[in-house]
Parts: sequence; C-alpha cells; structure tokens
Amino acid sequence: MKFSEYTYQRPDYENYQQTFLDTVEQLKLAKDISAARKALNTLNELRGTIDTAMNLASIRYSIDTNNAFYEAEDTFWNEYMPHYSSLDFQFYQALLDSPLLDELKKEYPETLFLFAESRVKLFDEALIPLFQKENQLTSDYAKLVASAQIEFQENTYTLSQMSPFTQHVDREIRKEAVEKVSGFFELNEEKFDQIYDQLVKLRHEIAVKLGFKNYVEFADVQMNRWDYDRPMIETYRKEILEKVVPVAQNLYQRQAERNELESLSYHDLALVYPNGNATPKGTPEELVEAARKMYHELSPETGTFFDFMADNELLDLLSKKGKQSGGYCTFIQGYQSPFIFANFNGTSHDVDVLTHEAGHAFQCFESRWIKEPEIVFPNYESCEIHSMSMEFIAWPWMESFFKEQTAKYKFNHLASALQFLPYGVLVDHFQQEVYEHPEWLPAERKACWRALEKQYCPERDYSQFPGLDRGIFWFRQGHIFESPFYYIDYTLAQVCAFQFWKRVIVDQDPQAWQDYLSICQVGGTKTFLEILSIGQLQSPFAEGALDETIQAVDDYLTQVPENSIQ
Repeated sequence: MKFSEYTYQRPDYENYQQTFLDTVEQLKLAKDISAARKALNTLNELRGTIDTAMNLASIRYSIDTNNAFYEAEDTFWNEYMPHYSSLDFQFYQALLDSPLLDELKKEYPETLFLFAESRVKLFDEALIPLFQKENQLTSDYAKLVASAQIEFQENTYTLSQMSPFTQHVDREIRKEAVEKVSGFFELNEEKFDQIYDQLVKLRHEIAVKLGFKNYVEFADVQMNRWDYDRPMIETYRKEILEKVVPVAQNLYQRQAERNELESLSYHDLALVYPNGNATPKGTPEELVEAARKMYHELSPETGTFFDFMADNELLDLLSKKGKQSGGYCTFIQGYQSPFIFANFNGTSHDVDVLTHEAGHAFQCFESRWIKEPEIVFPNYESCEIHSMSMEFIAWPWMESFFKEQTAKYKFNHLASALQFLPYGVLVDHFQQEVYEHPEWLPAERKACWRALEKQYCPERDYSQFPGLDRGIFWFRQGHIFESPFYYIDYTLAQVCAFQFWKRVIVDQDPQAWQDYLSICQVGGTKTFLEILSIGQLQSPFAEGALDETIQAVDDYLTQVPENSIQ
C-alpha cells in the first residue's frame, strides 16, 4: 500500500479511553502470566493505533502547514496527546505495580520497564493544561519557520532553498544570502523570543511541580539517559572543547588558505572549496534510483528495505512552500512503515539525507518485530549511530552521486562531521545554562549563546552580521524549541559512527557490516551501552575513546593532499 492510501482517522478518545482502561484493569487483575501477557499485548496494539494516527497527522501537516484539515488535526493532537499520555501513565504504573512483574521481565524487553519507570516520573494529571500549551507553542515555532518566504535575486525561496546561495562561489552572493536568511530571523526576533520565553518558563514550572530541581533534571529523565548522567555529559563537553576544537580550527585554517582568504568571515564558512562545494549530479528522481542501486549492492536487507520505501511513496524529499524545515524519519506502526521527510536543495545535503535518514529508516524496518511502540526506535544517542554510520558505510558508492567531485565530497563530509562536534555540545551547554536560569530575559539568553559560541565555535566571525553577533543563530535550531536536550546525542553517536567509518573504510573490517546490522535489529530493546557492546564499539565516555577516534579522523584528513580535492 502506498503512503497516499494510508487511512487517517481521528480516534474517538472516549471510546479508546474506556477500552484502554478496561484492559489496564485486566493487567492489574491478572492471576497468571498468560492473562498478563494477553492484556499487555492488547495494550500494545491499542497504543499502536494511537501512534499510527498521530504520526499520519503529523507527517501530513509537516508536508503542508497550509493544509487546513491537517492544521486542525495538529491542534487536536496538541490538545489530546497529554490525555493519551495520562492513559499511558496509568498503564506504566500498572505494569510496574504488577505482582507478576518479575515474570513479565523475563518475557518482555528490559527497556520497556526502564521506559515505564522514566515516564511515571514525568506525568501528573494536573499538568495536562501545561503539556497542551507546550505542544501548541512548538507548533507555533514550526509554523513560523515554515512561513519564511525570502525574496532573493527576483525569486522567492524557503529557508532550505536558500542553502545553495549561502555556498555560492561568489563571495558577495554568499554574503547577501546570509543577510537575507538572518534577516528573516531578525524580522521575527520578537516572535521567536516570545515563543521560547514561554516554553522555558512553562517547562520549568512542569519540572518543579513534578519534584525536579529544574528542567535540566526533568529532561535527562525524559531522554532516558539510563547509562550516563549530567556530570558525565559535562566532562564529555569539556573533552570536546579541549581536544576537538583545536583540530576543527586547523581545518578552518586550511579552508581559509585553500580559498585564498586571510581569515574566514561567517559567510565564508559554507564554501569549502574555491571552485564550489561538491553537489549531487542528477535530478531528485535519479538520486533516488542511484540510492536504490547502492542499497541493493550493499546487502539483501538494505535492497529490500529501499524498494519498500521508494515503491510505497515513503520518501517526501522536495522542498516546497508551506513545508516544515529540516528532515526526519518516523515509523508508522499500523502500516509497519518507516517514513522519510526532507527538503532537497541541490547541495550535498540531499545525498546525506538519502544515507542519514535511510539509516534511521533501515533500523526501524529491521525492528518491525518489536510490538511495543516506544522501543521500536532506541534512545536518541543510539538512534543516531544508525544514521551517521550509514552515511560512512555508503562511501564506496558516492561516485554514483558526485562523479568527479567524489573526493571533495568525502573530505568535507568527514571534516564537517568532526567540525560539528563542538557545535553539538554547544547546543547542550546552552540549554543547560538556560534551564538553570529560567528567570533570564531574552537578551541574557542571547548573550549566553554568543559567549558559548565564542568558546566552542571561535571560527564564527559575525562582525558583518550584527543580528548573529547579538546571539540569534540558535533561533534556527529547531531542537532547542521542539525537542529540548535532544542534541548532544548527535555528538555521542558521531563519535561511534567514526568508529564504523574507520572499520569499514580504513581497516576494511569484514565484521563491521554484520555488527551494524545487529544493532539495527535490536531496535530499542537494549540500552545505549548494551548497543555499543553488540556493535563492538567503544563508549564515548570511556577513557581515551575520544583521543583515539579523533586522532584517526585527523590523521586521515591530514594525509589528503590539497591538489586531490580542488
């Protein structure tokens, strides 16, 4: 069945509630494991129907925020998701209180129970109005970003469509493009400030009412950080600052010399090569077919997976008016279907989407055997290993996408992945400061961002862009508004993905693909460190892990001669 044929129907909350609570009662009253199993399996099926409906509404609204029907459905879900969360809370509580808990733990994944323990700490019926307001505010943010219509060179573009101009070989065009993009956020600065100010205060109120010191503590529970804690994150950030920032700065210096610039201004950062960055060769349709060929050659499993995606309209790739920004992968439980959302813009990012988001999609495609909706995907820091590693596993096929520019693509792909690490931890550090100081005014938040930016990303010279120099860059980082504290996960996963890169590309380890496949197939039934063990990967928190990994990447990039990537 094709995605366009998937049926969306708004659930009847009252009927669902009655059926759900009746089944929760059956779980509570179960006298033996057979009865408990039957109730639990029914509850998984019921929750799957809600997950399916919510995902379909969310996907179709993100594709077209001007669609009146799905805008109304988005409003419905913003209002009712906390009510469905209330039902889930009662299920999790009943599960944990079951006298058959020990027997259930032998039959169901441990992470289901860890997840339940986290969720009972994060909900209170009295807070439903606050959760509803939070949902609506994040929708307001997404719609505001999607509303961008930027007039440039006698045409109108979305934010995503402006990306090629910010990488243009003509320095003045790059500068004007950056000014136009920044101008949108400056024009709407007060709106972004108001949305975020409300979100910060709201989230702090939720956290305190649930017994947490602040939203930082709440978020670490919400993110299911079962294997590590905030002090470990702070130490890891310090390691990135001390060990990765200097390596990244050397790469920026090399870029400046390559482009014959005395120093890089902010609008120079996106142009890596003086004659232009590597761009994919072919139409979007041709890129999809190249990806299909690649995945068939990679393995039988990936070939089957990509055929399923392409043949069933599960790739929405083109940027268009009213479409939300960014990219994501989700899983539609009732149809056992991953879905990839993206905004192609003619840059190398288009190919990154076909590997990064496909890594997510392949993982949940391989994890369809899991019946518990909350653990088809693992936690975010584990999720991103699948996506970021797939980007590197795909390297042997990059010539199909970039032709004579393949060497340029690979060098920048690896270099930019390393350069991303400081920015990734900056986003986490900024959010920790903000939520530890919920009383801050918007100007104080922007000052904090700029101060941290100068530490982690000193290459960002905003002297020609006063708005950015004032500290508004983070307005465009949707995670900060919509998925707080979901960001350092990318960096943890990137360190792990570098290990797969080394095993696949440098060492040509024949076991690497099987290890990757294995971590995809366990989905969210294992914790982060357990998944690393299955994949034979070293923890980013392990002593020396960062040194060894960053050194391998730095050595590889240092040995690439400039004349091979011009």
